[in-house]
Amino acid sequence: MGLLSDGSPLSWEETKKWVDHVRKHGILQFIHQYKKLSKTNICDELKYGDEVEYNLIQLDHKNRKVKLLLDASTILDDLQRDEKANPETNRTAWRPEYASYMVEGTPGKPYGSLMAHFNIVEANMRKRREELLTLLKPDQTALAFTSFPRVGCKGFTEPHYEPTPGAGSSKSLFFPEEAIMQAHPRFSTLTRNIRERRGEKVVINVPVFKDKKTPSPFTEDFNALGDDGEAAAASKSDHIYLDCMGFGMGCSCLQMTFQACCITEARQLYDQLTPLCPIVMALSAASPIYRGYLADIDCRWSVIAGSVDDRTKEERGEKEISEGSKARRIYKSRYDSIDSYLSQESCRYNDIDVVIDPEIYKQLQEAGIDKLMSQHIAHLFIRDPISLFSEKINQNDEEDTDHFENIQSTNWQTMRFKPPPPNSKIGWRVEFRPTEVQLTDFENAAFTVFIVLMTRVILSFNLNFLIHISKVDENMKTAQVRDAVRQGKFYFRKDLLSGTSPQMAADCIKRCGAKCDAKKCDNDKKYNVEDEYTMMTVDEIINGKGNEFPGLVPLIDKYLDNVECDVDTRCTISQYLKLIKMRASGELMTMARWIREFVANHPSYKQNSVVNDDITYDLICKCDNISRGLEDCDELIPLYNTRSQDDLPPALTKYYNALSTNGKTNG
Repeated sequence: MGLLSDGSPLSWEETKKWVDHVRKHGILQFIHQYKKLSKTNICDELKYGDEVEYNLIQLDHKNRKVKLLLDASTILDDLQRDEKANPETNRTAWRPEYASYMVEGTPGKPYGSLMAHFNIVEANMRKRREELLTLLKPDQTALAFTSFPRVGCKGFTEPHYEPTPGAGSSKSLFFPEEAIMQAHPRFSTLTRNIRERRGEKVVINVPVFKDKKTPSPFTEDFNALGDDGEAAAASKSDHIYLDCMGFGMGCSCLQMTFQACCITEARQLYDQLTPLCPIVMALSAASPIYRGYLADIDCRWSVIAGSVDDRTKEERGEKEISEGSKARRIYKSRYDSIDSYLSQESCRYNDIDVVIDPEIYKQLQEAGIDKLMSQHIAHLFIRDPISLFSEKINQNDEEDTDHFENIQSTNWQTMRFKPPPPNSKIGWRVEFRPTEVQLTDFENAAFTVFIVLMTRVILSFNLNFLIHISKVDENMKTAQVRDAVRQGKFYFRKDLLSGTSPQMAADCIKRCGAKCDAKKCDNDKKYNVEDEYTMMTVDEIINGKGNEFPGLVPLIDKYLDNVECDVDTRCTISQYLKLIKMRASGELMTMARWIREFVANHPSYKQNSVVNDDITYDLICKCDNISRGLEDCDELIPLYNTRSQDDLPPALTKYYNALSTNGKTNG
């Protein structure tokens, strides 16, 4: 969820007075850190980690109901006890999330660079789940479930609380204040300040899935819920209306962070992973139900984007900007796809207008920061800080980075470029953010390992996935539609070799059965950029397209053939890649498609798009059994028997520790 500063939160009226102060000092903090660290290879190891978010669930078997359990703060206290007692050795770490029914689990420390580290990811995720389940009562459970089907329906929480449309931070018709995590003031402060900066409640209209008996037009009357007319005006026909941050930030996800060896490598990964974001989002699609209705989308992304959209009407282009106003047209929410690549080699693919703060851009340029990085930071800083604590207003710009992180951490984009924290051994990092969380530890480990392996292939083969940013944006829209993994077509680069790819990369592509035209692979500026990409299905991108495209999984396989990898790890990885391949081909369903079919085949479903308590109860109970390994689900997950284990083998641990001491872990 980003920066979790302690202190006394300011109201939006109080925060507004300090907006320029936060921006000014945030930029000074970034400049100081950048100058101090940008030319230093402060890390020699590719480390990585993951974040898995879980829903806490109360099961009422007698009445066949399931509700979200608002007990995260109590459970977090227990989960964090071992971590606080043994911060250097504890294998797991736990953090609060937006909702009081959510917790976030991560490995206690990052995974290392050895191939064998891939074999401990799933075991660590399994340990996290076990720690969490151990603290729950027999009639409670925890699920890695992207969007709980009945969030916003009457009585969806345990204990029960009523929404308060006339009061509270969100003033939602559907989402009670108590469902927001109360143990840290950041979450309710963000909710209130986003609404107040915007000048109205957030508006999210999700297209409803039109089944045989779904009313047409599909409309709702919100008068009985206390609507003062705002919902009636904001809601659209044939859409599911949502009105607060909780509907987006109350969704769970899977995120991965990679530490690069240096800033250049971090910028390369940021750029090269960007075109993969919509592909992975479509592959991981897992959220087809909102407020008790089947939607005509499969992913959470646009819902979250709307839930934190603090732009005013002028900034959204719905109202003329008055003369003398400081407002500017801003084309995207704070939560959206990135607007520009960061590496010099990528700049010709930056084809959309990037809204920047010109004064900040000039300041960064004068400080010696290159054009693309200056543009990136000046673009982030068009946003106002929306959560500020009185104790954090005055800072030492050479020691602190809270003002920079205040704005950086509330730009929730598909990729995040993360400078090193001050006075730490942590390096330049990038965060991969579009993946929907999966039901089982096996699936979440598979997606994590797949993306990390892609970073290895990109860096080892110096591959080029770049396409125009505008086409990435189009792909993001395609990725969210119903069954995009089977029905959608995506812009993707045809030739992956760059001008500096080693011969081994060309050999691997040929061994995948694809042609390799070296002349098309170099960065000749005479070559038309639009000729570099074409439309492909997810299956073609992941598994290959005859002799036209090698496929990402076959490329990974060929990479693995050229590196030293123990038998157990290769066995585990092969099972992860099998899942990715079969999801892409449609042989296995995405979670979203599986949920849709479960609902459609349930005896209580009336073909009217309504997902009632009875359906939700059976769905969640089945998901719980699958996630605990008590029940197989052949439509969703292949039979697997990975060899994931808690630790590296003793000999490898000794070897790795010796390499780490000598600073040669990437060898």
